[in-house]
Amino acid sequence: MKTLRNLLLFLLLWPLLAMARDNRENDHAQWNAEIAAFQAGDRMHPPPAGAVLFIGSSSIRLWTSLAADFPGVRTINRGFGGSEIDDATFFADRIVAPYHPRAIVIYAGDNDLQDGDSPAHVRDDFAAFVRKARAVDPGVPIAFIAIKPSVARKALLPKIREANALVRTYAATQSGVAYLDVFTPMLGKDGQPQSRWFIADGLHMNRQGYARWIELVKPWLDATLRRSAGSGIRVGRPAHAVAAGEHAVAVQHVAGSVRRPLAQLGVDRREVRPGRLEQLLEAVDHEVGLLVGVDAVARAHHAFQAEADAVR
Repeated sequence: MKTLRNLLLFLLLWPLLAMARDNRENDHAQWNAEIAAFQAGDRMHPPPAGAVLFIGSSSIRLWTSLAADFPGVRTINRGFGGSEIDDATFFADRIVAPYHPRAIVIYAGDNDLQDGDSPAHVRDDFAAFVRKARAVDPGVPIAFIAIKPSVARKALLPKIREANALVRTYAATQSGVAYLDVFTPMLGKDGQPQSRWFIADGLHMNRQGYARWIELVKPWLDATLRRSAGSGIRVGRPAHAVAAGEHAVAVQHVAGSVRRPLAQLGVDRREVRPGRLEQLLEAVDHEVGLLVGVDAVARAHHAFQAEADAVR
């Protein structure tokens, strides 16, 4: 009877215990030393402009071969082992915003689940990270590397599947946000984690594991960088950093068709007048939220002026 009573009490309290874990406060202060070290390194050796930022937990921290794995791509590694998604969000003002990255690749989530977060919490934390990053750099492309199926955390596999599915669904609703499925190809034919991808601890990856990731990350990264290069747009430049005399302009293919960017703004080309040029340029910046350099601005000015002259 006593055993039955204890079992019933446990079943009654379990939802409350789960909720308490899911609503716990993450101790972000534990990472202060590592974040300070990143900042000190940035002061001594300023990171490259327009780089791709890799951020997240130990799987990012231990990815020491980024430069060699993505040749020709400037990269910044801001992984800190044991961290969770909301740690990256909490410290974004210090290790995301200052870089104004051209794109962001994030890996985190398994530590979150291990520490008791629900799959829905993982999804919500990733959405919060996207909002935080884009509050500084609107439209910056962001890729979420799926939570990997590690041997050491095999017991979490159902929650990992659920969290990945929720993140994938969320990403599909967001422009420029991608879900990179490393989870499925890392499973064996039996649907279980494979030791071949991991070092002896069964949690952190070996070179073969990273090679598998590269095969999945590189196509997204190449396509993303091609799109930004083809548009003439330099993503990730804040308004307060624009030098005096420059204008905030973001149009796709500014050296190409003028009617296309005008149509994107819903502007009838017949309404274009020289006096509205600056107004249109400001509207583009407000609508798209991206900035380009002086040369592209000059081309845009010339193109818009030519369009205005044609319809006077």
